[in-house]
Amino acid sequence: MTEHLKHEHKRLPTWLRKRVRASGEVLKLKKILKEKGIHTVCQAAGCPNISECFSKPTATFMILGDVCTRHCRFCGIKKGRPGPVDNGEPMHIAEAAAAMNLRHVVITSVTRDDLEDGGAAHFAETITQLHHALPNATIEALIPDFSGNQRSIDTVLNSQLDVLNHNVETVPRLYQTIRPEANYKRSLELLQYAKTSRSDITTKSGLMVGLGETGEEMVRVFKDLVSIKCDALTIGQYLAPNLKAFPVREYIHPDIFADYKKRAMSLGFGYVQAGPYVRSSFHAEDVLNHDEGV
Repeated sequence: MTEHLKHEHKRLPTWLRKRVRASGEVLKLKKILKEKGIHTVCQAAGCPNISECFSKPTATFMILGDVCTRHCRFCGIKKGRPGPVDNGEPMHIAEAAAAMNLRHVVITSVTRDDLEDGGAAHFAETITQLHHALPNATIEALIPDFSGNQRSIDTVLNSQLDVLNHNVETVPRLYQTIRPEANYKRSLELLQYAKTSRSDITTKSGLMVGLGETGEEMVRVFKDLVSIKCDALTIGQYLAPNLKAFPVREYIHPDIFADYKKRAMSLGFGYVQAGPYVRSSFHAEDVLNHDEGV
């Protein structure tokens, strides 16, 4: 498998060859994050859009540590036994977000199955602190499934949240291979419950392609998400984060992404971002303004 992956990296198609430029503004933001000891998924997951997003300015903060209790094969986040929760983290993130003068803040986390509430109270406290520090900013939470615990979902929904994001990640057939500890039906139920509980909130989900899915399977997922009134969708190319991760099965051409976007919009989504370098938080601030984002 290692040789196969090395071979893949050498033959990256032209539309995936992206140069990451670290501008003075990006370096400044990285310095703020380092000084406050804060994790961003932008850095932890090696996102190729970091320079673009940091210059917007927007950022995706990763709370509850940088070690995940689950073992999804597509993810570059460290896996194992997480450390204790840092109760000062919400305030530190709010201070960093204010120093960065962010307009849209995304909060996500590793999955913490070791915590009774999955970390939901920590999400809510972080959102509260952000609103105190940046009252005019919009806030998005990209949450794990909390093992389907509705009380935990309510804890996040009852905070001053603008966007509730939960990724289904891939088509149902590939769950056992790609994310065996997750459950497609449970993820759909989470998104449906969120929309039913708070009809005013924007719900959002994301998919990766290039894992071996078919076009027909993708469209079925679009239909499933529309049926539960999911408002927004992101679709991006899966890129293996390291040599131990699941190998890329196919590099999807930009024309296919355009077709996916067109089909998803025709089915009823209000907002769709689709492209090789699209990630869950890509142009995240646009999701609240469909005229700009579509």
